[in-house]
Amino acid sequence: MGAFDGIRTLFNIRQERRRPPRGPKPRLGAKIYLHDVRMAVQAGLSDELWEWLQDLGFREITYSPDRRRYRDIPPSFVARLYDAPREEWRPLLKLAIRESSLRPPVTAGSRAARAAS
Repeated sequence: MGAFDGIRTLFNIRQERRRPPRGPKPRLGAKIYLHDVRMAVQAGLSDELWEWLQDLGFREITYSPDRRRYRDIPPSFVARLYDAPREEWRPLLKLAIRESSLRPPVTAGSRAARAAS
């Protein structure tokens, strides 16, 4: 934590991040997020489902490197969501978020340690 960061914390002048503006449908393989939940875009994302997800607050992760920690929705739940009729989207998404898991961040140090063993 730098000096400027410490001053911002001390005087409580931090600002909550604003939600990015709505955007076009993300490409295949892109990551989209809502708060601390993230999913990878697979083939079959309809325009209607993307609009619905954006209404909920989902946005594409467009910055790199992204150091935030997310819980990943399993790809099997993403595929079920894509194939489901509109009236089942909300319950399926709630179930998928409950089943999401926190993935540990991968760093160069952990890759090197695995390669050495």
